[in-house]
Amino acid sequence: MKTERLLLRSWKHEDFEFFARLNSDPEVMEYYPKLLSMEESDLLAQKFRTEVSSQGWGPWAVELKSLGQFIGVVGLQKTEFGLPFAPCVEVAWRLDKAHWGKGYATEAAIASLEYASRVLKLKQVVSFTSLINTRSQSVMKKIGMYTDGYEFDHPKVPEDSKLCRHVLYKIDFNH
Repeated sequence: MKTERLLLRSWKHEDFEFFARLNSDPEVMEYYPKLLSMEESDLLAQKFRTEVSSQGWGPWAVELKSLGQFIGVVGLQKTEFGLPFAPCVEVAWRLDKAHWGKGYATEAAIASLEYASRVLKLKQVVSFTSLINTRSQSVMKKIGMYTDGYEFDHPKVPEDSKLCRHVLYKIDFNH
């Protein structure tokens, strides 16, 4: 899938090393419970690659067209584990900090939502993040998502963590 500046594509093995650097960067992972080891990152990248190749969509590798360079991951994923609003499809992103503030997450997330609406014919897509992650919440608002203020404790984050409390955003599609 192409946008003005980005290519959302299947994962290549050469993306894995850059993805591991991203997942071990304390700034990029500030709102995640922990940094990922190379092995954990590779398993996640392989999971994403399998999802995209088997179903035709998922968390796509994002490439900056002007440089032909992998800059992160943006896309859709089924969320089926113990969240109060699951099962659902989530739009999510994780970009290298060198590419923050340039609108790439917004651009790729909008393309992902268009795919969810036009191709998958979904009625709704959600996104969620910790209450303190105002950068991601800003992207959620920019891509047309709204919140009704629904908050929850994320079941995969320790209760005593400042990251435990999350807020839910969503976007509805009329077909």
